[in-house]
Amino acid sequence: MTVDSAVNGGHTPDGTAARQARVLLDQERRTRIAQLAVLEQEEADETALARRDTLQEKLKEIDAALARLGDGTYGLCADCRKPIPAGRLEILPYARRCVGCQQRRR
Repeated sequence: MTVDSAVNGGHTPDGTAARQARVLLDQERRTRIAQLAVLEQEEADETALARRDTLQEKLKEIDAALARLGDGTYGLCADCRKPIPAGRLEILPYARRCVGCQQRRR
């Protein structure tokens, strides 16, 4: 499954593209929740705690992407407001920024 049409001509996704983006985000969310469940079974050392914090942060990012999908801003860079390339959204469906804007934030 791809999100090639998630950002079509600078428009936010609708119809099939929105459903595809939602499926990808839901898959990411389920994966992170499963990873958290595995971590809870392990001994809580410093590494496990750091990994748990990272997974929880990713869940927040995924939830924010789902909210953007709902409000019509999914697929637009939070900084420059230009469309995020579909390839980036395929790799990182919860991406909030285009590559250029993300690199400038570092």
